[in-house]
Amino acid sequence: RTALAAGQFALHYQPIVNLHTGKVCKAEALIRWDHPVRGPIQPADFIAVAEESGLIIDIGRWVLTEALDQLSRWQMLIGKDFQISVNKSPVEFCAPSNGPESWSSVIERRNVPVGSLIIEITEGSLMEQNADVMDQLSRFQAAGIEVALDDFGTGYSSLSYLRRLDIDYIKIDQSFIRSLTRGPDDVALCRAIISMAHALRIRVIAEGVETGLQRDILVAAGCDYGQGHFFCPPVEASEFEAFVGAVT
Repeated sequence: RTALAAGQFALHYQPIVNLHTGKVCKAEALIRWDHPVRGPIQPADFIAVAEESGLIIDIGRWVLTEALDQLSRWQMLIGKDFQISVNKSPVEFCAPSNGPESWSSVIERRNVPVGSLIIEITEGSLMEQNADVMDQLSRFQAAGIEVALDDFGTGYSSLSYLRRLDIDYIKIDQSFIRSLTRGPDDVALCRAIISMAHALRIRVIAEGVETGLQRDILVAAGCDYGQGHFFCPPVEASEFEAFVGAVT
């Protein structure tokens, strides 16, 4: 409860690479917690607690604001087409969608350039087809904010959501990427996901790319973007800038 006020949170950024050009064109903002007594605490250990307690709403707003600050800097440094993606928890969709503290208001006040911000959501955000969730997504997209469906392939109804919603990206879950070198069936499944997405005019980001062979298979399958330790793990902003400088 005190971590936010005490400045114990920080954002790390993981590059998202265009698989066909090798260019770093996006970054995913990922929260980290450095506890003064316990040391680094993994997001898997505190995000669920933050969601259960409702603290994720304030934390998520802080993440958005910090990421937008970084976006402004990197669009000057890396290029005006550079994008940052921010995760929005299903719980955060329950917060008021209007008012000065809402995501829409924060984004509007910051005059975020069209196409600069990607909001990553999970299938859990969409499970109940809540009208308010749909309204928020429509509002984001009307403001030029893109939407990515995270962990694609691990849920039950992803295909119906792709048909109903104007999704810009799907992120293939890393469990699929890890299995790419096991045999032709796993490669065929990944190819099918990519082909289906492209037929629906959706771009594809592969998560958890850890080897050059996985990267090569994804390139051959026509995947658009890759993200993972093969390229670069989540790092502090200064290390991110150094990585971009080294690959360009």
